[in-house]
Amino acid sequence: MEQENKIMIGRIAAAFVLTVAGAFLPDAWSGEGVALEYRFFHLLPYLAAYLIVAWDILLKAAKNIRKGQVLDENFLMAVASLGAFGLGIYQNGDYAEAVAVMLFYQVGELFEDYAVDKSRRNISELMDIRPDYANVERDGKLVRVDPDDVAIGTRIIVQPGEKVPIDGRVVEGRSSLDTAALTGESLPREAAPGDEVISGCINLSGVLTIETTKEFGESTVSRILDLVEDASSRKAKSEVFITKFARVYTPAVCSAALALFLLPPLVRMALGMAPLWHMWLYRSLLFLVVSCPCALVLSIPLGFFAGIGGASRQG
Repeated sequence: MEQENKIMIGRIAAAFVLTVAGAFLPDAWSGEGVALEYRFFHLLPYLAAYLIVAWDILLKAAKNIRKGQVLDENFLMAVASLGAFGLGIYQNGDYAEAVAVMLFYQVGELFEDYAVDKSRRNISELMDIRPDYANVERDGKLVRVDPDDVAIGTRIIVQPGEKVPIDGRVVEGRSSLDTAALTGESLPREAAPGDEVISGCINLSGVLTIETTKEFGESTVSRILDLVEDASSRKAKSEVFITKFARVYTPAVCSAALALFLLPPLVRMALGMAPLWHMWLYRSLLFLVVSCPCALVLSIPLGFFAGIGGASRQG
């Protein structure tokens, strides 16, 4: 994911530089009466910038069209940006808007990918609190067993540097426990005979003998991990709603944009006025860009996922 983000940053930077370079070309090159080859040279930096930053969106839109999934954010962005290019060629050689649409979209996607990647790392780090084994004394020797196989009331030994595998009560020994991964507390907590300890803590100094009071499946660390995994996989009510809403919203936006392009010119023609097709095409394309539902559809699941990751980071 980090490598992909670096590549995307490079693409955005290259497209931005080419767009700025195109803006500094002489205005006369795009003026009326100018030879066609000059207009082509004026188009080149913008076209290169557009292809660099938008090729994946265009590819996704084409693949989705073949699959019958036409009305999505990729389709809207492709139509709006290509339409802006067409208007630039038809009108005044202003192609910056077409590139800017894709630039801003990809910047938003980059921030989204960064937030998701960071949340995933935080959740992955939280998974490290899961203990791999428990030390049980058998025939005078310490034997490592699966925490799931340890019954309530069993005495387990936790040595310095090891994680407390199961919730229990200290019966022998004194030590300091690092509870930062569970509670966010930076200071170690002292543990002595009679104290309750929770699974997931790291024993820092002395050897502790702990009598388990819960099974592993009911211990603190196991329940935390189950909650995080469940929260990541299940959708909240608002997520389900926004998914259903997007299925109606996107076709409605496309229909409204088409109506905005057709109806006002037809009404103007019926009234004996100039239809101004190019102006209403431009406005309909702007409407498509502004109404693109990607931010609406992605914001809620991204918010939940980032919230889970942030909570995981804070223990």
